[in-house]
Amino acid sequence: MHTVGKFVLGLMGQLRAKPTAGDSAVPVSLPPPEKQGGLPLMEALAMRHSSREFSPEPLPLPLLSNLLWAAYGINREDGGRTAPSALNAQEIDIFVALPSGAYRYDATTHALILVAASDIRRTTGYQDFVDEAPLDLVYVADYTRLSRVPFSQRESYASVAAGAIAQNVYLFAASNSLATVLRAWIDRTAIAEALGLTHDQQVLLSQTVGYPSIIKKNQ
Repeated sequence: MHTVGKFVLGLMGQLRAKPTAGDSAVPVSLPPPEKQGGLPLMEALAMRHSSREFSPEPLPLPLLSNLLWAAYGINREDGGRTAPSALNAQEIDIFVALPSGAYRYDATTHALILVAASDIRRTTGYQDFVDEAPLDLVYVADYTRLSRVPFSQRESYASVAAGAIAQNVYLFAASNSLATVLRAWIDRTAIAEALGLTHDQQVLLSQTVGYPSIIKKNQ
């Protein structure tokens, strides 16, 4: 379905997920992340860019593991993360939309917890490429974790935290020859319904990740 058609469905409140392709598992244990290697920081920054053309080829589980750890994994014994969070609230949850289902990334166990046994990729944005790209990340704020922040400021705090996570994903993508793009033009209501979110949770952004369409994995 093209962008215009999806947008119209969104306006009508009829943008829905598809059946899964393949089996979903509860939970999906990720292999330990590799915390060494990759490009030097300045080289990764020089290569950081947005791309909107993706191969449908899935990311291998070890690569997905490394990506999620780089995005928002635990990098210290005290539970600190790879991305900052004011007051250490850790108010952002990363939801992972795959052909086999939608999952929440649990950094403590470094695992994917199934939240929806359906392929919700088409609901994560109006652009055509989100339907077939192998992976869409959805950044969701849980405002119950920001109780010490004035209500009027909570969305700003959460948005900064989500932006830091998204930049980690950009740098990981640049360092691993992956394509990615951060997206704010999304149907937040459709995503929230697909993920079964509560009224205390807010969808902030989505980010698509995959192999570039013009580059094969083995090249």
